[in-house]
Amino acid sequence: MDLSQQKILVTGASQGIGRGCALELARAGADVAINYRSSSDAAESLAEEIRGLGRECLVLQGDVAEQSAIENLIEEVVNQWGELNGFVSNAAYSDRELMVDADMEGFRRTIDVSMWGAFYGVRASALQMIRQGKGGAILVISSPHATIPIPTAMAYNMAKAAIDQMGRTAAIELAQHRIRVNIVHPGWIDTPGERKFFSEEQLESGAKNIPWGRLGQPEEVGKLAAFMMSSESDYMTGSTVVMDGGISLPWWSNRAEGKQ
Repeated sequence: MDLSQQKILVTGASQGIGRGCALELARAGADVAINYRSSSDAAESLAEEIRGLGRECLVLQGDVAEQSAIENLIEEVVNQWGELNGFVSNAAYSDRELMVDADMEGFRRTIDVSMWGAFYGVRASALQMIRQGKGGAILVISSPHATIPIPTAMAYNMAKAAIDQMGRTAAIELAQHRIRVNIVHPGWIDTPGERKFFSEEQLESGAKNIPWGRLGQPEEVGKLAAFMMSSESDYMTGSTVVMDGGISLPWWSNRAEGKQ
């Protein structure tokens, strides 16, 4: 996979899956702009690692829930590097609570970041790529939550289902501009964000119930992202790739629940 000369923006890149994507894109040769909202130290640390690979890196603060903020991110990339060739929509937010008990501020924040933030980024990056007239690649980091109605995660489920449809629709609309749009469903990935909901003991125990017997790693998703952003996947657009260790397989779900 050769991403040399490519300028790619990754949202929510200071940790977790976003960090894994940014690193693997850089390892494949891309210059990477990393967006963060509040974890400035983590973002700067990542930038140093990317630069240590011999790649350029821009560190861009901004809340993707604000349309103007993400448009400004893309404008800054173009001001610094002259163009934008790829966009990875990764930033997300989630709370866990039953719908009837939901704090509506948190519920709306989940939708604003995880759905509207993705849309703002896909739209703004596509507009820039259309202006450039050279095609491009967009990757939407979604989730098995898009198809599995996991309880206590209604807002997140809704947002991920919406961005799946967004990605497929964008793929159709942007094909004429040679802009590919694809979707990834990472499963249970070992990230700092999981510690918001689970203890180390719960993560270790839960991993044993995954068919593959472990949690996924951010760099594994990153390697997939590098492939999907590269010319090696030129004939892929509107595709949804599942990387979840088999956790969404219906047979395994039934077995885990004692139905078989």
